[in-house]
Amino acid sequence: MAISTSCKPCLNSLKQFLTRKISKGSIIPMCHLSQNVGKAAWRIPLSKPFPLAPKPIYVTSENLNTETKVETLSNGLRVASQNKFGQSCAIGVVIDSGSRYEVTYPSGISHFLEKLAFNSTAEFKDKNSILQEFEKCGGVSYCRGTRDSLIYGAIANCKSLDPVVKLLSEAVLRPKLSSEEIDRAHQTVQFELEDLEMSQDQEPLLTEMIHAAAFEKNTVGLPKLCPAEKVFHVDRTVLYTYLKHYFIPSRMVIAGVGIDHDALVQSCQRHFVEKPPIWETENLALEKEIPVDNSLAQYTGGIVKREKDLSLYLGPTPMSELAYFALGFESCSHKSSDYIPFCVLNMIMGGGTSFSAGGPGKGMYSRLYTNVLNRYPLNSAVAFNHAYNDTGLFCISATAHPSKLKY
Repeated sequence: MAISTSCKPCLNSLKQFLTRKISKGSIIPMCHLSQNVGKAAWRIPLSKPFPLAPKPIYVTSENLNTETKVETLSNGLRVASQNKFGQSCAIGVVIDSGSRYEVTYPSGISHFLEKLAFNSTAEFKDKNSILQEFEKCGGVSYCRGTRDSLIYGAIANCKSLDPVVKLLSEAVLRPKLSSEEIDRAHQTVQFELEDLEMSQDQEPLLTEMIHAAAFEKNTVGLPKLCPAEKVFHVDRTVLYTYLKHYFIPSRMVIAGVGIDHDALVQSCQRHFVEKPPIWETENLALEKEIPVDNSLAQYTGGIVKREKDLSLYLGPTPMSELAYFALGFESCSHKSSDYIPFCVLNMIMGGGTSFSAGGPGKGMYSRLYTNVLNRYPLNSAVAFNHAYNDTGLFCISATAHPSKLKY
């Protein structure tokens, strides 16, 4: 609506409108604000409320009830939640699974499960079908694996709680693992391994090697990446046998942020308790029982070396002639009281590359910068802390020209 300032009837109508609204307490006359406050508004500190403005209502832990709640369902599945203000929620299924448990299986099963996540299930015919359902919920899905855990997660609209829990249950408990999907996973894993070999970034391979040296042939020292010679040893039967023994309720936790706890429990009851997994309704796994590996990590220490001629992978941009080195020490698990001190040590050591630009905010005054990179001819020096369920590994990795690595 446009009102001409030169039209007296219009001004009178506007005055009457504002008067009615002010009497009901719905708006504040701008003329009043401009006369009394506007000229001195810049003098009002941000720590004080604006004059004549309505009293603000802040979101606090008391009126939002952000307490973390945990409940165990009848089948042993644990459900944890924490409410928060907002229109989106995050839900994840954390499974006590990973490469450390593959001692009686071909190495690389967890690597394959990441690639096979959110494909066809008992209810959804293919990957597109399940991803379209996530889109209807305004959400995205992901699957991430570590050496001792596997996480299936989703971020979506808060109103889509039950559909999202259903989709997660389908992906975790009822995957079809068709032969076409497994063939694609074989190709994907092969390509990923070849790409790592030719990549200038050798950190993933260095991480594998330092774990293999620190925990030789046990638990977290087992390879996280599928070895090239084992790619085609991972088949449908092996995968379902692994799922049968490790994807069980007692090894799972479902966590949600930004949702009502009771609603989450009810959804988990419907989709994770009342509906059985596909390996129980169909004969897909090996019949023989394979004991679950509950062995504790044994720190052995050792040296793993690998000679690699990077000149074989010359392309448009030649690879730098660098040597990669990592030094590891046994640290502690994330359950230990020493975990926080190790995290602080990791931040103090810091590190980066010798070509980083910036100031203290980029770690230029951390110990590895001031005591190593600024004094010796290294290309990079970085500290890492890996924490697991029963052990940990604190590492310092460095890159330099082979002739300078002695420093």
